[in-house]
Amino acid sequence: MENMVSASILNADMLRLGDVIKQLDQAGADMLHFDVMDGVFVNNLSFGIPILKAISQATHLYLDVHLMITDPIRYVKDFAEAGADLITFHYESVSDPFATIEAIHAAGCKAGISIKPATPAEAVIPFLDKVDAVLVMTVEPGFGGQGYIPEMTEKIAAVRSAIDSWDHEIMLEVDGGINAETAPIASAAGAEIMVIGSYLFKSEDMAAVIEAVHNLSRSEAAD
Repeated sequence: MENMVSASILNADMLRLGDVIKQLDQAGADMLHFDVMDGVFVNNLSFGIPILKAISQATHLYLDVHLMITDPIRYVKDFAEAGADLITFHYESVSDPFATIEAIHAAGCKAGISIKPATPAEAVIPFLDKVDAVLVMTVEPGFGGQGYIPEMTEKIAAVRSAIDSWDHEIMLEVDGGINAETAPIASAAGAEIMVIGSYLFKSEDMAAVIEAVHNLSRSEAAD
């Protein structure tokens, strides 16, 4: 299975968002990563439901919604109705994880669970029979442009090992500091979806960045 790119629009030009999304589509992005921040769970504010709804009406790309908010279960239905395909919430939030996963599935979306850098890989194990994705944060969530935390590579590998012990498909996603140097490292550890933001938008050729990730199989990355 080739790796996939979930293009984070957090650092996109908001005045040209429609054009940017078309460019990402033409460049071969597999997903759009939509970060939702409430200024409480993380020290930043970002997008809300109206923008997601507008995006969903303007693109066919898979909408990868990452809820970095305190009480995600309250907003699951609204984000699902706005067009989310995958809704990922944080293990560290106050919502009951099992109830949140159930609510996401009931709303017709795939469910993902995310862990911050300080949270051990083992935290996701009780949920692996219920989730469709695990998102390992490789930076502290809240702001784009941060550097990949090297210690997270071992965590990615640990989550990969846990996922492989199950007989159903669970996507393993990484988010934070992913670029030409760190994508092979994350891929070798077992990640298959790379969230790329700052590096992608600063590149002169987005299609080339995305193609490089697509062509990076885990076996090649490990060589």
